[in-house]
Order: sequence, then C-alpha cells, then structure tokens
Amino acid sequence: MPEFDVVGVGLNATDTLLVVPHFPAYAGKVPFSEEIVSPGGQVASALVTCARLGLLVKYIGTVGDDERGRIQIESLTGTGINLDHVQHRKNCANQSAYIVIDRSTGERTVLWRRDDCLRIDPEQIQPEQITGARMLHIDGHDTPAVARAAAIARSHGIPVSVDVDTIYHGFDRVLPNIDYLVASSEFPSAWTGENDPFRALEAIQNEFGMRLAAMTLGAHGALARCGGRFFYSPAFVVNCVDTTGAGDVFHGAFCYAVLQGMAMRETLDFCNAMAALNCTALGARGGIRGLEEIRSLMARAERRVHPEFAARAALND
Repeated sequence: MPEFDVVGVGLNATDTLLVVPHFPAYAGKVPFSEEIVSPGGQVASALVTCARLGLLVKYIGTVGDDERGRIQIESLTGTGINLDHVQHRKNCANQSAYIVIDRSTGERTVLWRRDDCLRIDPEQIQPEQITGARMLHIDGHDTPAVARAAAIARSHGIPVSVDVDTIYHGFDRVLPNIDYLVASSEFPSAWTGENDPFRALEAIQNEFGMRLAAMTLGAHGALARCGGRFFYSPAFVVNCVDTTGAGDVFHGAFCYAVLQGMAMRETLDFCNAMAALNCTALGARGGIRGLEEIRSLMARAERRVHPEFAARAALND
C-alpha cells in the first residue's frame, strides 16, 4: 500500500508582502500600509493545500539555514507534512520574494531570488522516495531533478502532475512523463508557438500524450483538454485581497480532486473555488480552506465567465 497520497518535489519560498494602496507609476513613490513575512512557494504551498484537505503528504526539496529557511520549516512542520527528505543547506539563503500587493485589486508583482546553493541534485532523488506515493506533483525549476522524479514515477505507474509557468532548459525531458499538465496561461503558447489557447493545449497534449493539458486563467477561471474535449470553468467571484499563491493552491486542490476521482468539470470548479478562497486573505497560504467552505462557495457564488472561452468549450457539448 502507498505510504503517501502525494509526494511533491520542487520549490518553497519565504515571501515579504508589501501592501500598497495602488501600484506606483514608473519611477514613482507610494507608501505601503503593511509588511508581512509569509511562507509560500509553488510545490510547498500545493502540498500544504493537500494536507489541509486531509491527504498524507511528503515534501522533497531544499531550505536555506537563514531566518527565512527557519520560517519555512516551521510553517511546514505544523501541517503534518513529512519532511524527512528536505535538505538543509548550510551557509545558504532560502529562496525569497518581495511581493507588492495592490490593495485596490488584490493583484501583485513579484521580485524573487533563489541562489544556486538551493539546487536539488537529481542524484539525491532515490526511487524509494517516490514509489511510496499515489501521485507525484512537481514544478519545473530544478529540471534535472524533477525529470528524474517524473521518470521514476512513470516507471512505477504513478501519475504525475506539473505546475509550470515558463520554459525551462531541458523541460522536453520532463513532459513525456507528465499525466496532468496545469500550466500558466502563457506556457502552452510559448511552448507550441500557437497563440490560440485551444489549439496550443491540443498541440501540447498531442505531442506528449498526457491525459490532461490545462491552463489557469486568473480572474477568468481555467481551461482544460481531456479525453478529446475542452472543459471551461469560470472563476468564482470573491472579495479579492491578494492573488499570491492562487495557482499553487489550485494545483494542490487538483491533486486532491484527481485522487478523489472527481469528474473533470467538478475538478475544475473545485480547484477554482479553492484558489478563489485563498485570494480572500493575505499570503500564499493565507486563505486555504477546508471542504465545507469550498463546497459552500461552489453552491452559492457568482461566476466570472469569459464569453469566448465558454462559447468555444460549449461546442463539445
């Protein structure tokens, strides 16, 4: 029997949030009203989401030995996530980001840094670290390491999901072993050279044969292609405070939905609802909620529909 529901390999970060009334003009000035240190990071935040939903989770990654690294580890320790294969790097600063949040919209601008001393060595990814999982979740940053993890998972019949927002060198060695691609809205077009998002998703799915190729659309929800059909899920309307971490939470919810065997339309709605709720509080993990609140939002909330996406996806029905 698998030891964990989800094993994740990839990034964590410790963020400093600066809340401003509005973004300043270029070379301008604006006072900030709040400064908050908050743990985040693509895979780490997705795994926290999984744990909040009741899954058994293990994180494989690296942390620095500075104050930001200590904050990150403390944040993960309290979630029940297994940290046996997190490496503590000496004389190395943890990945950090400065995130400027526009209070009027909740949108943010991110300035980040990750030193090479945090790089995950692919030789340190051992089969037994992966094979005890029902599902593997990765990002694309340390490409050789996540490529090795994905290959191990594929060879043992373990489904792999990936969160990717930019093209990484060598990522063509990762994609053949991906079952669930949930990318940023920019990635499929950047990879395929096809500007139309429907054609881009179809092209990337046809190229690599993955079960699902999808993109998150921010305030407009998510679009996915699965089983030869397109599915569009409009976003839920909430009082948006901070969009930081919404995509990461979406991915954690997606892993949960796959393992629960949800139908695709319900999966996308569930993930959109969880991401929307996270936007109602400050920080990458500030608004992670449980199942009762997610189901409540799904039942009552207004949706923000992108007419073109909705119309084209409806042609499948």
